[in-house]
Amino acid sequence: MINFDLLLQYYPLLLQGVMTSLQIAFTSCAIGAIVGTGLGIILAGKNSYAKLFAQTYVSIIRGTPMLIQVMGTYFVLRSIGIPIPALWSAIISIGLNSAAYLSQTILSGITSVSKGQIEAAKALGFTPAQTIRYIIFPQAIRAVLPNLESEIVTLIKDSSLASTIGVYELTQQGQVVMSQTYDMPSIYFAVGIIYLILTTTVTILMSLLNKKINYHAQP
Repeated sequence: MINFDLLLQYYPLLLQGVMTSLQIAFTSCAIGAIVGTGLGIILAGKNSYAKLFAQTYVSIIRGTPMLIQVMGTYFVLRSIGIPIPALWSAIISIGLNSAAYLSQTILSGITSVSKGQIEAAKALGFTPAQTIRYIIFPQAIRAVLPNLESEIVTLIKDSSLASTIGVYELTQQGQVVMSQTYDMPSIYFAVGIIYLILTTTVTILMSLLNKKINYHAQP
């Protein structure tokens, strides 16, 4: 049976965990979007050395478990004398992981823009930066949004990996409550429901945003 009285008693701890999980997810997504955009632009470019670097980075990140990346970043940085807080170590490692995946989404968005529009921008005297800002980015963002929704949902769930290096996000706070109450069914039920609420809310909000952008983009 689920002990709702116990959940009400310990909800402040779980709420703290929720806030930390959201901080990890959204900050990591911001890092991933910025770095991923840079990688996507490089992959769509013509500089072979930069493309090789970006492709190698994406292959390594996508080919290794995020758990190893989270723990590796934390312990490697500490071993070389950089005592970065566990929370920020998790945010950076998860954000850089997200960048590898988002770079492919950004690349797809960039390549979805017809070459004719890019050539027209050059003919009008646009600089490469202006072409990206005014021609490519507005069209690419519509192609990217659906995948960005999935990425945020994934990052909310993957924020639980931060617990492996001692970050008190939602899963870790649940473990703390379980160590005090020994009521595993109630706590796992609560943690699972909270994750479901968070991911469902993000999905609904991103879907509404996507519809709004597409509506305004219609001729």
